[in-house]
Amino acid sequence: MLTPPQDSPTLSILSLILNSELLRWLLTEIVQFWYYSHFHGTYKVEAHHVTLELLDEYGTTAIFTKRQQVEFLQDGIFAIQDQAWGDGELFAAYKCSPGVAVDQYKEGYRWKILISLRSTRNKGEKELFTIERTIKDGFVTPIGNFQTQIDHPTKDLTISVIFPATRHPKTVTAIEQNAKRTFALGKEQIIPRSGERVEYQWQVNKPRLYEAYILRWEW
Repeated sequence: MLTPPQDSPTLSILSLILNSELLRWLLTEIVQFWYYSHFHGTYKVEAHHVTLELLDEYGTTAIFTKRQQVEFLQDGIFAIQDQAWGDGELFAAYKCSPGVAVDQYKEGYRWKILISLRSTRNKGEKELFTIERTIKDGFVTPIGNFQTQIDHPTKDLTISVIFPATRHPKTVTAIEQNAKRTFALGKEQIIPRSGERVEYQWQVNKPRLYEAYILRWEW
């Protein structure tokens, strides 16, 4: 059987295709299609906004806030599950609306929190959930990480970190963990806040299911 020489146009084109961004994008889309077609969760997310506010220059106190606009995909839903992970005291304070946190347990490195909705939701109904946690001693190192994982089909993601006036970051990097993509946030992603605080905000349209999105800073 004849084989093309190593420097043939056929091999060059094949090598270009195999190493192209287009191929990586196509493979990602195939995997995402499989994930979505096999998803059997209780809701999908229209908007997912998570914010970490560092209240002091030492990182000893921080407020985590998550807001999710969801649409239920099944009938008879009376509870949902939240999750948390990281360093420090993760539940110095915890509140959610609507609903009441009724149980929590650790599974691997993550804490799972069971939230009773106190009433039944049905397919097609929509709800805005707000969860707020106070974290103690969770961000005391010179390099910090704030991560969220997409566990439900999601239309829009916004992830933010707010830094105190007395200690702005030297750099802030956005990371897509599974896709192994990294880029530095620029001036267009910095929002001035009152009292000389600054917010670094990363917006992602149609984030990938089961991807971990991370803001990493050095300060």
